[in-house]
Amino acid sequence: MNTISLCMIVKNEEDVLERCLDSVKDLVDEINIVDTGSTDKTVEIAKKYTDRVFFFEWTGKFKDARNESFRHATKDYIFYLDADDVLMEEDRQKFKLLKETLAPDVDSVSMFYNAGIDEYGNITLRYRRNRLLKRSKHFQWQGDVHNYIEVSGNVLNSDISVTHLKNSHSVGRNLTIYKNKIENGDTFTVRDHFYYGNELRENGHYKEAIDRYSKVINIEEGWIEDKVYACIFQADCYRHLGDTEKELSSLFSSFRFSKTPRPETACRIGYNFQQKRDYKAAIFWYELATELNVDPNKWSFTYPAYQTWYPHLQLCVCYYHIKELKKSYEHNEKAREYRPNDERILFNKQMLEQKLESNPR
Repeated sequence: MNTISLCMIVKNEEDVLERCLDSVKDLVDEINIVDTGSTDKTVEIAKKYTDRVFFFEWTGKFKDARNESFRHATKDYIFYLDADDVLMEEDRQKFKLLKETLAPDVDSVSMFYNAGIDEYGNITLRYRRNRLLKRSKHFQWQGDVHNYIEVSGNVLNSDISVTHLKNSHSVGRNLTIYKNKIENGDTFTVRDHFYYGNELRENGHYKEAIDRYSKVINIEEGWIEDKVYACIFQADCYRHLGDTEKELSSLFSSFRFSKTPRPETACRIGYNFQQKRDYKAAIFWYELATELNVDPNKWSFTYPAYQTWYPHLQLCVCYYHIKELKKSYEHNEKAREYRPNDERILFNKQMLEQKLESNPR
């Protein structure tokens, strides 16, 4: 059977580390934990699970610490997690089966990363990552902030998910790292421009974010998926700045790269028309969002809400405004399947049932 080394980097993770390790301790053959300067009980907790706890001085670059953790691995494959990641029970069972059956010619196994979960257990953000790596291939981490692994060879796409259960968000930390790159005169790749744009957008620097996304869109090199989402996220920035025409233009420009609409794009276009009270146009785009299929082998971001409860909730609103109450109610019920206790949806349900009872059209 294949053997697996778990490799992690940690700093001040006393609130979540035990939860993470409990979910995988019986699935791996070795646990390597690299601490980058904890001042809480992280190291003490780590030593309950392994004697392979190492220390590494933080360099300001995540790739350095992650590559250091990989250096300590001794087993056939390397599996990595962050301290606020877990394997749910269904995925634990899939992982066990994978370990027992994985062919030796597989160089990397990709898994879904459920990067966000709402209060109802719905996945809010998902994408693929190379997660289980053949140690003998010596794959290395790249990138200072949003790291990735340079992988080649035989890659297997699995249906296993790693779930991220974040307790808090380090506001501004990554933004500072990117600003240090600028001050140091470091070269920005297209990928750096994209993720710096994301950090600027998430911290409310919309005009600067638009400039970064424009670089991603206009530079010939780069991953098509980053260009698609650069258009989408640029549109979000224009919406926050109140420029709905440039918002719409950015959304339509994403088709230049995606070729066909994505649920994330369709819903945003629908919302743009909805805000202008052009409800029939909005309905077209929201309904399209519910009909689009997402490729399970897709590596870039997927936001499942944009093809499930969200367009149905907005269709409820749009059909209400054009006085098609039965359709409004039907879509609200579809939204309720995903968010059964959402106060907005429950309010709609009660209000629409009363109206339909008095006027059953």
